[in-house]
Amino acid sequence: MKKAVVLVSGGLDSATTLALAQEQGYACYAISFDYGQRHRCELEAASKVAQTAGVVEHKVITLNLDNIGGSALTDTAIDVPDQPTAGIPVTYVPARNTVFLSLALAWAEVLTADAIFIGVNAVDYSGYPDCRPEFIEAFTNLAKLATKAGVEGHPIGVETPLIHLSKAEIVQQGLRLGVDYANTLSCYDPDEVGRACGRCDSCRLRAAGFKDAGVVDPTRYQPDSN
Repeated sequence: MKKAVVLVSGGLDSATTLALAQEQGYACYAISFDYGQRHRCELEAASKVAQTAGVVEHKVITLNLDNIGGSALTDTAIDVPDQPTAGIPVTYVPARNTVFLSLALAWAEVLTADAIFIGVNAVDYSGYPDCRPEFIEAFTNLAKLATKAGVEGHPIGVETPLIHLSKAEIVQQGLRLGVDYANTLSCYDPDEVGRACGRCDSCRLRAAGFKDAGVVDPTRYQPDSN
């Protein structure tokens, strides 16, 4: 059976990506990152998503990107914006997908996996540079050059099944595959019990996706989220 490492953050996109990888016949190994993010509840959501999906293994890698800072998601001194902003937002974590994909690539090589799946999206997203198709293409080429598997003629592919889908289309795909979106958390600034703020960029994109798909968002929102 072909194997894949799937990046699982606990959010809507990664949960859908995991379901799509399983639909394609992959035995899935989930990888998540405790990278110094502001809130632990997204890791709890990732655990629920992986467990519900019945992955072969769920590995959590500990990093300390908060030591580097530079992002509202890793530095509590930087506020998470509650209104749309111009340009690349302060919620961008410097080089995050490059770091995450590199570690996923290492595990994929150990597992002799065929592919890495990541839920990046270039349609309804926040404008992060490491979610673009050209970044994924460049990383795929790097993976061929930088690994024993690639040099020996067995390159590990990087699959991005959501990259050209709208958020509504992503929701529809997940519902078709039975994804329980109540297990997911997309918020950048949830409260201490894991309720979404309803105001950050990620919450706005998620809410619009469910609305456009014509279905109710099962996310638990904070009472003052409107």
